[in-house]
Amino acid sequence: MTLRSPLLDEFRANKSRRWELRDIFGFVVEFSGDQHGSRFIQRKLENASSDDKQIVFDEIVPDHALQLIQDVFGNYVIQKLFEHGTQAQKTALATTMETHILSLSMQMYGCRVVQKAVEYILPEQQISLVNELEPHVLKCVKDANGNHVIQKLIERVAPERLSFVNSFRGSVYELASHPYGCRVLQRCFEHLTDEQTRPLLDELHKYIINLMQDQFGNYVVQFILEYGKPHDRALVISKLRGQMLHMSRHKFASNVCEKALVTADSESRRLLIEEIMTPKHDGVSPLVTMMKDQFANYVLQRAVVVAESPQKEELINKVRPQLVTMRRYSNAYSKHLTSSP
Repeated sequence: MTLRSPLLDEFRANKSRRWELRDIFGFVVEFSGDQHGSRFIQRKLENASSDDKQIVFDEIVPDHALQLIQDVFGNYVIQKLFEHGTQAQKTALATTMETHILSLSMQMYGCRVVQKAVEYILPEQQISLVNELEPHVLKCVKDANGNHVIQKLIERVAPERLSFVNSFRGSVYELASHPYGCRVLQRCFEHLTDEQTRPLLDELHKYIINLMQDQFGNYVVQFILEYGKPHDRALVISKLRGQMLHMSRHKFASNVCEKALVTADSESRRLLIEEIMTPKHDGVSPLVTMMKDQFANYVLQRAVVVAESPQKEELINKVRPQLVTMRRYSNAYSKHLTSSP
């Protein structure tokens, strides 16, 4: 435990005094690393005069910046400097981070500062930051902290500057089925150009059936159904055809089935619901199976809601007689369907 200065001790003890930034000059670094001191500096920086800001800045940068960036309380002071500093201060602060971007991005507090820096630095500095991470981008994507930095870069940096996205090719399945990779892929589809995302999407389409059933991959497939181009959405829905009963009974794929029913065009939706209503060759009704299933019953409820007339009436007429039988099972799931329109 490092010893506190008498000034910080007094600051922590004397709440009645009206403290100003200038009262702590000479002790800014120590205060930044203290929970109460850090909060005080953050609050004061928002409305500080440019002279006071400069003094705070000079005490931290360059000698103590890296230490505070990685500190549980200090990182917030650094973030405020990015938010409220002059462009020259932001540039100088970001310069202290150069050559350390990878280690900072993978550090719990450092990753927050790197994200903040990305928002406030000039494009030239953004590029040097990207260049530092480029050789290690897959490592960052799979890191609990680093993935947030990669997402922020994809959101904030001009797409043509993000050549690292090319290194995702060949790893799309691995990324889509990864807890952090799946988020990074979604950001790519959201912010990048068609030219950059097309190879990734084409690769993804090869694995759609597997990804629907994956605990992380299903989110990527749902994302395409909700925000993708009509062509990509249609491709996903075509993979569901003939698989509705099987997929709707799967813990993760059932979510994709619901999303497909909501996002499909009228004709595709009609065909998916038709499939649910049509008895199999062995006479087994998918509908009855779905009503009894803990996941599929939600897909069936969704179908009842989104179906269009006259199919809607037909579906409700097929479900209703089964509800009587279902009550004998006293199945908790049937009560959801009983309340459907």
